[in-house]
Amino acid sequence: MADRNPKAFSARVEGMVQGVGFRFSALHTAGRLRISGYVQNLPDGSVKVVAEGEAQNLDRFRNWLEKGPLGAHVRNLSVVERPYSGYYKNFTIEY
Repeated sequence: MADRNPKAFSARVEGMVQGVGFRFSALHTAGRLRISGYVQNLPDGSVKVVAEGEAQNLDRFRNWLEKGPLGAHVRNLSVVERPYSGYYKNFTIEY
């Protein structure tokens, strides 16, 4: 059943999150949870995430972002709720 009340957020993940497979793992996790949006390394060493999907799955994804993949060390996760746009059809890695 399609979610009738989709949600969205943008996040910034700080810590040891580049060079540890964070983006690839986020791509896999988002796909499993049917989340659309993107993940992107930022020049300051943090990772940006934009995510849209069913509220329960977004909560699960947010929980995953707090820890990241094995080898990552998340020091801080900043999340800002945003309006659902429906723009993203899948989850991608942006460069």
